Parts: sequence; C-alpha cells; structure tokens
Amino acid sequence: MVSRKPDITSRQRRLLEELEKCDDEMSGQELHRQLHQGTSSMGLTTVYRNLQVLIKKGLIRSRHLPTGEVLYTPVARDIHHLTCVDCGETRALDECPVETTKLPKKTSQNFELLFHTLEYFGICQKCLENKTS
Repeated sequence: MVSRKPDITSRQRRLLEELEKCDDEMSGQELHRQLHQGTSSMGLTTVYRNLQVLIKKGLIRSRHLPTGEVLYTPVARDIHHLTCVDCGETRALDECPVETTKLPKKTSQNFELLFHTLEYFGICQKCLENKTS
C-alpha cells in the first residue's frame, strides 16, 4: 500500500524492528520494556512520540481497545479484529474485508493512501450467556 520509503531516525527504526519481530501487536509500555531489556533503551515519552511519527509516516497502525490501551503493529500486517466491549476479548479476522474495496476515483485523486483500519465492537458469546443467566 505504501509506495515510498520515508526517512526514519535510528530510534524510529528500532521501534519498527521491535514491532516487526513481534507476532502480535504491542503497547507502548511493552515496547518500552522490550527496549530496556536490550541494549537500546529509550524513555517512555520518546517511545510514544516516535510511535506517533511512525503512524504519520504510514509505517505502523494503532488500535484503540475499549480499556483505553493502544496497540501498535506494522502496516504490512493487515489484521482486523472483533472486540468485546464487556470483557475486552479480541479475535483477529481471518481476512481483510476492506482489501477488495476501492476508493471512489474522485476521493482518491491527490491522496496517497498509507493504511486503513477497520474494527468491529460487540459482545462475545460468553458475555451474552452471562447476561442471560
């Protein structure tokens, strides 16, 4: 989806590398802890500031959980989720329902699409059963 490779700093590169090593999403706190276990630590504020830059450059995406926590992953992982608003259980969808959707030509002119997000929020089966019992 990204047609250009933006310039990034060594700190941003390090964050991106950590996210790429992880099989799942990571919070800013988890990234901060991971960096402190290695040789290149950085402050928590610096982690979050650089995550925002990576989002703006179209290299990572963020996902906001109902708890307020934010998770980050590289845009190359086109993963979408179902999230229960009661217990917070999250399930990844098997495929991207947006992948085959085309932006209207009028909308997409003079606009470089970096990434997209799609989240579904609802109540999982377990929480539904708990409410009825």
